[in-house]
Amino acid sequence: MPKLIVFNHSSVDGYIADAKGDMSWAKPSIDDTEWNAFVEQNTGGGGMLLFGRVTYDLMRSYWPTRLAAQQMPAIAARMNNFPKVVFSRTLETASWQNTTLVKGDIAGAVSKMKHESSLGMAILGSASIAAQLAEAHLIDEFQIVIDPVALGAGKSMFQGISGPMRLRLLNSRTFKNGKVLLVYAPAD
Repeated sequence: MPKLIVFNHSSVDGYIADAKGDMSWAKPSIDDTEWNAFVEQNTGGGGMLLFGRVTYDLMRSYWPTRLAAQQMPAIAARMNNFPKVVFSRTLETASWQNTTLVKGDIAGAVSKMKHESSLGMAILGSASIAAQLAEAHLIDEFQIVIDPVALGAGKSMFQGISGPMRLRLLNSRTFKNGKVLLVYAPAD
């Protein structure tokens, strides 16, 4: 069965977006070749990307653009070519290439995808989707990049879970730009 991972940036005080929904703080302020290689490597594999509507709109507004193709051509090509799923009750269509729109039962749809697909799946951003799928015990791994910034307020990746969720550390890695990757799996 393919693995479902969540990949998110987090401030040191636990927020994946600031109080206004902005994530520009996650962009590295220090050039780090090791970090750049990590980003290239982790967008290189096959798989399916899962988004909530807000993250989908954000990604769709950048990756298919000429600017993305100029700034990060390899990553832009991969982002545009990967199969994508957007979960939304409000969207009528999904216009970004290779995107499927799913309305309704998110956990049921992801459970079915895990059983029917051979592709690994990754949730980028999309805190409410990640929390719902974590509650349904469908997340296999959480990859959290802690950025060296405190926001004071914002949106938590785990906002909406009903109680404590125990995790076990699988791996960690520190980068020269101050970012720290923590990889967790559910403990139970």
